[in-house]
Amino acid sequence: MEKNREWITGMDLSTLLEVEQCGGTFYDRGQPGDAMDILKKYGMNMVRLRLWNDPFDDKGCSYGGGGNDLETTLKLAQRARNKGMGWLLDFHYSDFWADPGKQVIPKAWQGMNQEQLEEAVYSYTAQVLRCCRERGLTPSIVAVGNELSNGLLWPCGKAPDYKSIVRFVNAGIRAVREADSSIQVMLHLDNGGNRELYRTWFDQYFANGGEEFDYIGLSYYPFWHGTLDMLRDNMKELAHRYKKRMVVAEVSMGFTMEDYQEYEMLPSSRRKGMATRPELVEHIGYPMTREGQSQFMRDLLEVIRQVPENLGCGFFYWEPAWLPVAGSEWATPEACEYLHEKGPGGNEWANQALFDYDGNALPTLETILKMTEQLVRERLKSGQCGNMCRD
Repeated sequence: MEKNREWITGMDLSTLLEVEQCGGTFYDRGQPGDAMDILKKYGMNMVRLRLWNDPFDDKGCSYGGGGNDLETTLKLAQRARNKGMGWLLDFHYSDFWADPGKQVIPKAWQGMNQEQLEEAVYSYTAQVLRCCRERGLTPSIVAVGNELSNGLLWPCGKAPDYKSIVRFVNAGIRAVREADSSIQVMLHLDNGGNRELYRTWFDQYFANGGEEFDYIGLSYYPFWHGTLDMLRDNMKELAHRYKKRMVVAEVSMGFTMEDYQEYEMLPSSRRKGMATRPELVEHIGYPMTREGQSQFMRDLLEVIRQVPENLGCGFFYWEPAWLPVAGSEWATPEACEYLHEKGPGGNEWANQALFDYDGNALPTLETILKMTEQLVRERLKSGQCGNMCRD
């Protein structure tokens, strides 16, 4: 595959096994089916899967959120590969969620100094990719860290200590390059509408000797990260400044504000509630309806299409199949103890999925298919879209 001639219609399906094990089922036009098959029908050509080092407590109790240890992640990767799709491996370098608000060192690495942490990142990355290769599951893309806006492996690699951040990231990149030179490397930040964040982070990254990589990944959630115009402006500036391919590595939009407590079967005291709180969504330029979700995705794809030099290469919709089934929660009590958070648990994301609460495919999938087919046709006509577009 030519490196700068591709289009990604991706989905993060990291909780899928857990949802299925808890009884979640999926339908398209009334017909039951595998969620991956349904999403592939609507254009999905890549799956994004997160990896946590050891998402269990010392008694073996799962932290929840999909339980994405290596075995779980590779089971999902194998399903994607069997269906002819590539996959992105998203290293969190933590035993549970890592994002701009938390980057907790894995239990097995706690107490290590910087040199030891650097070696741990390198060795762990190499070990995981060796296991992938042995199973015939080498990923197409590897994200070295998840939402690195404020660094990783806190407190050792916390912004603004970019020297330490780069040290750890470089260790992961070296391990990827040595494992298989065909694997593409992504560096992923949150807050895709924040131009200053991206300019500062990547300027500091290169100033401190950051290794070369292939993709800039951006998270963009309209209820947290500003307007689509802000995302457009940031991606245009990144294209001119760094000449890197870009993927909106996480995105979603709600289709309803209707509660789903009856599906979760949890008391109010056990539920964290929807991430899309009313005070956040009242400022979004789209209604939280099926039509609003479809229009948002149509406009998002247009933003990506407009990135100069065709450096906008696609998106990954975040957790489109996370149904509000009893037993699939963002965090168990054991996880909250590991994160030093109060909790509670429950599902924060079901009203932003691409399936309704009963598992029925939503109209937004048809919008995604039509928009991506049009975009791919344009790029094929101009000679700017290669093998991945044809998958």
